[in-house]
Order: sequence, then structure tokens, then C-alpha cells
Amino acid sequence: MSLADQVLAVNDDLPIRTDKPVHSGKVRSVYWLTEADSQRLIKEKGYNVQPDAPLAIMVISDRISAFDCIWHGEGGLKGVPGKGAALNAISNHWFKLFKDNGLADSHILDIPHPFVWIVQKAKPVMVEAICRQYITGSMWRAYSKGERNFCGIELPEGLEKDQKLPELLMTPSTKGILKGIPNVPEADDVNVTRNDLVNNYAAFNFRNTDDIAQYEKLLAEGFNVISDALAKLDQIFVDTKFEFGYVTDASGTEKLIYMDEVGTPDSSRIWDGAAYRDGQIVENSKEDFRQVLLNTFPDPDILLNKDRMEERFALARDNELPQDVLMQISKVYTGIAEKITGEPIALSQNPKAEIIEILRSQYQLID
Repeated sequence: MSLADQVLAVNDDLPIRTDKPVHSGKVRSVYWLTEADSQRLIKEKGYNVQPDAPLAIMVISDRISAFDCIWHGEGGLKGVPGKGAALNAISNHWFKLFKDNGLADSHILDIPHPFVWIVQKAKPVMVEAICRQYITGSMWRAYSKGERNFCGIELPEGLEKDQKLPELLMTPSTKGILKGIPNVPEADDVNVTRNDLVNNYAAFNFRNTDDIAQYEKLLAEGFNVISDALAKLDQIFVDTKFEFGYVTDASGTEKLIYMDEVGTPDSSRIWDGAAYRDGQIVENSKEDFRQVLLNTFPDPDILLNKDRMEERFALARDNELPQDVLMQISKVYTGIAEKITGEPIALSQNPKAEIIEILRSQYQLID
């Protein structure tokens, strides 16, 4: 079997029984189960949700997205070997650690396969909950241009690129395109202030203003749990993005939970501690891939300038990246996953066939 066959690139064509369209994102596809299958699994598996709660099968892929584009490689390589399994393994590890530390629940109810989660439907908070411990990335780009107010936070003078910030900063942005909010452009991923959230809490899907403090508490707690665990591995948790949503448990209690992935190389920057102390940045996250792309193409402004999206899409569509580039990224993902979890990330010979067999034999979700 070729390397390309071991990559799960197309994940929205599985024969999972559903009566709704399959939602396919940049990396994950979501199959909403029928009402009958949701109710059956809740009863059979004892999931802590309402008896009529909608459930979904969420299948990750090995596709790699950067600068809002999907990239591919030579030899029919449509993704990064091991990436999907690595991302899920890392999130699973952190969610377990959150539970062990008494933090909030996640949307995950079951893990049938390394590529698969069974999740409950949540009402998402429309905020990309970003937390920063070091000044780098978009914050540094703004700071280096003279901006000192970032998401309503006044930054001190004299900060240097990649240095640790005086305190952990929460710098939220919009999740999706939100309309009718004063001073907030109708565009995805727009920086907002805490006052924006408080003054327009319903538009961001918060139940009340008290839940803004609750989301900040969960964000800080989750960040610190991961940061402390990574520090023991001599890895630095630089910044990250969490997502939150509301669910109702079996007792009828509504609660705010963690959604999506947490603390992964896709949603976070993770630096090697020893290299940082030597004055170098060694990325153990997707930022490494972004830097490869910025150094590969002669006009990096295409990748950074949102006014040049058509050119950017063409760049990703028309360029096959060298296989060794994607294999190096594979080592980044699987290496940090193995370091975090203490377990090897094995490349499946045929992930799609494995998923189908498990969902058929153990969950009766394949006709």
C-alpha cells in the first residue's frame, strides 16, 4: 500500500447512516445521526445527555490547512500521514487531564477509533477564545507596527518578539461572521474586546454576562493545565485557541463545555524549551508548516494579505509540495503527540475501512 493510501484525505463519503447533509470542514467532517440512532446509542451506551439529544459522528482527516487553504503534495499525497490520529490523541489526552483536574466537560462522548469521536450537539459560543503567554504571530505584527492596544488590552512599551508577556492575555475574536454588532466588522476572525462581549453577549450566544467570566475561567484553567503539563516535557505553551458551547446533561442541567480540539499543533503554538533558552524558535506545531510555506513562495504577501485570497487559493491548488516537506510536518505532529501522550502514533494501513468496520460492528451505524 502506498503512502498516499495511508492518508485519510476524503472523510465525507463514509456510509454512516444519516438523514442530514454531511458537514465537511477544513479538517473534520460531521455526520448527524438519525433521531432513532441517537436515542438508541444514548440508551445503550449510557451517555450523560438528554434522552433526545442529537448526536454526531465526527471524523478527522489528515488534510492540512494553512492560511485558509488546503495543501497537497507530490505522488497524490493529499494530506500529512499521522496528522489526524495525532491531533485526536492530543485532544483526548488533554480532555482526560481536564476531567482529572475537575474542569468542565467536553462535547466528546465516545472514541470508537483514533480518527473518530461521537459528540453531542452543543450551541456554540461565537467566540474564538484565544489565550497568549508570549508575544508572537499577529500580536507581534500589530505591536511592531506601533499598535499598543490589542483586543482592548494596553500593551507596555519595550516588548521584544517572542518574549514572555507580563501576564496571560485573553484576546478573543469572532467565530464566523456576526452581524449587527457595533464596532465589530461583519467578517470572520475579527478581534474583539471584552467590552464587546459584555455589551453584546446575546449576539455571541452567551446566556448572560456572568458566563463571560465563566468562559474566561475555563480558558485560563485549561491553558494552565496544558502549560504546566508541557513544561514538564520542556515544551512551552505559547498561545492557543479554545472553543466553548452549551449542552444539557441527563439531569437537565445546562452547562458550558469545551468544544472542538484543545492544545493541538493545529490550534496552538508549542515551542521547544531547550531551543528557546538558546535563543532559537523550534516549532512543534503547524506554525512550522506556515513558515515553510512563507519561505517556499517568492511573494509571501499572498499568504498574509486577505485581499489576495484568489491568488492564495490558486497557489494552494496549483502547487504540489515536495513529499519530504509533508513528511517533515508528519514528524512534527506525531513527535509532539507521542511526547505528550507517551504512546506511539501508528499509521493505519486503511483508516477508512477500519472506521467502517467499527461503526458497523460495535455501533450498528452502517447499513
